[in-house]
Amino acid sequence: MSAPQRTDTANDTHANTEDARRSRIVLAEHRPRIEQLQRRLFLRSSLSIGALAMLSGCNLQDNDSVDKVLWAMSRWNDRVQAWLFNRNKLAPTYSARDVTDPFPFNAFYPEFDAPDIDGSTYRLEVSGLVADKRGWSLEQLRRLPQVSQITRHVCIEGWSAIGQWSGVPFRTFLELIGADLSARYVGFKCADRYYSSLDMATALHPQTQLTLDFRNAPLPARYGYPLKLRVPTKLGFKNPKHIAAIFVTNTNPGGYWEDQGYNWFSGL
Repeated sequence: MSAPQRTDTANDTHANTEDARRSRIVLAEHRPRIEQLQRRLFLRSSLSIGALAMLSGCNLQDNDSVDKVLWAMSRWNDRVQAWLFNRNKLAPTYSARDVTDPFPFNAFYPEFDAPDIDGSTYRLEVSGLVADKRGWSLEQLRRLPQVSQITRHVCIEGWSAIGQWSGVPFRTFLELIGADLSARYVGFKCADRYYSSLDMATALHPQTQLTLDFRNAPLPARYGYPLKLRVPTKLGFKNPKHIAAIFVTNTNPGGYWEDQGYNWFSGL
């Protein structure tokens, strides 16, 4: 009786080893696709139980089917985050001694490719659902009420840094141009080909700022000269730099990274 037992155990061990080997082969075959899925979901942690359940019924070879699931889950995440967003809750603030020095440069290009913009001829374009579509010079923007904040910039790449930013409360600017504050989105076009957008509730948040200065001096090119948006309630890629145009709309304008699969809302 003992010999057959040992044989069964050996067979089971062999079968488990073979199953493990086959699993590794299957994983290796699909690893590039899996990694692509993870990137498209913006953060690995955003792959919720619901998304995993839906993916379990998909063929990883079927790009269209998987993409539809991922985009549906991403849009679902956006709706949930928007529902949870508290327009009165402030992001943490810090003291001047907490400012990260040097503050990191981050973009989809190397630092030496940051755009060289002539501030004397700069005009911020305004369009869409606004009453006053006149352009704004830097001098005009600096005449508006200015506020300062020391807040943390959180990057999707896993790092964060604290910066001191000064500029115009974005709500103040939107009210001055007669923006339709019941519209759904505010879009941004930038001099470095970047583009992004915000929900109106975030645009009106008291800490959302049209930033002109970093550490009490005009923005250096690497941080977004002449104008960037500071949104401490969002991840870093929702803070566009080198802003050239702002528009108000009811059609989601998307964004540079969002159109590649990152969650659009991306709140903290």
